[in-house]
Amino acid sequence: MARICDSSQLADAQKTIATLLGGLVVETKIQWALPNRWVQVSFSGEDEGIASNYVAKELGFSPTSFEDVKRFTTLKGYVVNLEKNKEEVQVDMGIFQPKIVYAIVPLRHLQAQLVDGGKIALKKIVELYGFCEDLPLDIKIVRVDEEAKSVEAELSAEQVGKYVFWQESLLDRLIVIGSSLYDVKKILNRDGLTRDVINIETLGMFEHVLTCKLGTDAAGLIPKIGRCLKNARFAVFNPKRLREFLEV
Repeated sequence: MARICDSSQLADAQKTIATLLGGLVVETKIQWALPNRWVQVSFSGEDEGIASNYVAKELGFSPTSFEDVKRFTTLKGYVVNLEKNKEEVQVDMGIFQPKIVYAIVPLRHLQAQLVDGGKIALKKIVELYGFCEDLPLDIKIVRVDEEAKSVEAELSAEQVGKYVFWQESLLDRLIVIGSSLYDVKKILNRDGLTRDVINIETLGMFEHVLTCKLGTDAAGLIPKIGRCLKNARFAVFNPKRLREFLEV
């Protein structure tokens, strides 16, 4: 469902889920018990079925066992080990049984889906699209190797469509990783930055995208927001730079 930076964010996760489930007769138990910083949630009570389905729809649930990963299904995961690989992007889907397994998105898939098949280095694609550690991605499973316990994936059609929409909007976007929506909104309102940000898109419980108004440089917002969100990390999606690169 979600990955957190440390145990202190469990309270934020609890608040988020409590807000989603307001009015339902259900008891929620949240714990940080899984490997790789995943949050585990359980429900009990009269409306536990409704609660489970609604949270799955809004935030997504992740499989925990390799046996639950099926070809052609779409899953949400988080980018990991980005600096260690030049030919693939690893995505943590939450699998830890019988061992931790990451989905592998080969460079060739990213080239085909994001840069018109050009033989562009992974480092450049990462820079152009604002990929960063712990970035949520929707992926489509294309191969499951039972014997090797490996999973190959590509970006989902919805994920590619999101990037196409971002590019066509011509608006800079600032990706914020590691902060709650409440904290992001508080900083924007307190520091008068709402004049520079026209929308907040939530990618996950602690991952958000700030859509800048036309003419606002997303990179220029980082020092203004970063001095208050000490534990947050940032990445930039610049559609102008991307379009210029693809048109060369």
